Amino acid sequence: MTLATLGSAVPDFEIAATGEKTVKLSDYRGKKVVLYFYPKDNTPGCTQEGQGFRDNIEQFNQLNAVILGVSRDSVKMHEGFKCKQEFPFDLLSDQDESLCNLFDVIKMKSMYGKQVRGIERSTFVIDEDGVLVKEWRKVQVKTHIAEVLDYLQSAV
Repeated sequence: MTLATLGSAVPDFEIAATGEKTVKLSDYRGKKVVLYFYPKDNTPGCTQEGQGFRDNIEQFNQLNAVILGVSRDSVKMHEGFKCKQEFPFDLLSDQDESLCNLFDVIKMKSMYGKQVRGIERSTFVIDEDGVLVKEWRKVQVKTHIAEVLDYLQSAV
């Protein structure tokens, strides 16, 4: 299995998204892509993270960056979450974990004393040419949006 690695081109992917779309990475050539992986729709941390991207969307737009959220939830679940939170960006449904595996974000996590497989909250920046240029793993929601914006501003 191929893994996306820093400094290398990310393989073009195609995945179901909100708005009855199929998103391909190559659709965003010429723009920076902020691809953020989160565990589950409608949970406190995931809601807060999505709201942070939503509330700063103008800054991301000014930096020529597109936001895409990814979890294993269905497109139907994503549609409700996106509508409820008024997210101005698409959510991608990775039910077969192909995108999660490409970015190696599925990890064993402890939940209520049990080991479960889940998405480790992570964010990746893919540049205008499709190259992975930055990654954050084990993201802390409270400070993360500012970190991503700082990185994008420094990369201008």
